[in-house]
Amino acid sequence: MQKQYGFTLIELMIVIAIIAILVSIAYPSYQDQVRSSRRADCEGALLNLANAMERFYTSNNTFATATVGGGANDIFPGQCPIDGGTPTYNLTISAASGSAYTLQAAPTGPQATDKCGKLTLTSTGVKNIKDANGGLTPADCW
Repeated sequence: MQKQYGFTLIELMIVIAIIAILVSIAYPSYQDQVRSSRRADCEGALLNLANAMERFYTSNNTFATATVGGGANDIFPGQCPIDGGTPTYNLTISAASGSAYTLQAAPTGPQATDKCGKLTLTSTGVKNIKDANGGLTPADCW
């Protein structure tokens, strides 16, 4: 009689259970890192939009008529990432007057569950968050 080699069903189930436990721990952490990197990308886009606003002011002596969205007369794309792909944030100029503005990035699509909520940036460089979950401060998200 020959001895057979292999795994028993119980050994296989133990390995699958260990892998499931590791995945259940690692996947949420991975998702948080992906959200954080998308947020960082959009923070950079907000700062670039602020630069575009300043260039617009230099040419037009006002912020009031600046628009975003990717049209022919828009000064900046209206979504992050700005180079295309699945939109994760919508960029808007939420308040603009002749001498001041507030830019806003609202999470959308796969980023909609981001705990930091909406990112804002003013013409004076004040960074803030709106609709954040869990008592976060701007320093936690920016």
